[in-house]
Amino acid sequence: MRGNVVDLAVAVVIGAAFTNIVNSVVKGFINPVLGAIGSTNLDHYSLCLSDRCVKNSSGEVTDGLYFLWGSVLSATITFLITATVVYFLMILPMNRYKERQAAKAPVEATPAEVTEIELLAEIRDLLAAQRDGTARDRLPAQKHRP
Repeated sequence: MRGNVVDLAVAVVIGAAFTNIVNSVVKGFINPVLGAIGSTNLDHYSLCLSDRCVKNSSGEVTDGLYFLWGSVLSATITFLITATVVYFLMILPMNRYKERQAAKAPVEATPAEVTEIELLAEIRDLLAAQRDGTARDRLPAQKHRP
């Protein structure tokens, strides 16, 4: 139990630190690249959904309905970068590690499953031997069934 709690605490701390790195990359690198077609701050991109939209001098909406699609785009980019890094740097290597460990583990000796055809053939032979009255030891050796 303690190991799981410690692992979870470490994951939360690393996740919080990693979020700051991703936010810095998005704001310092991705946004300026996307801003080449307009503003470097994606938060300024918006769409007026009503007939009349008015903003005051500080940029706050005073009248109308704005859809701030730039903020949504910025958050989506941040999420995609975070998910990509987590997948390629954490999940994929862990899955490969588990596959290697499973390959190293000894294979359990499980008896081969008797197929339906083999079972029917065995029943046929037993019935034929019983009908003919022949000794049971003349039949082929029976396979071990689990």
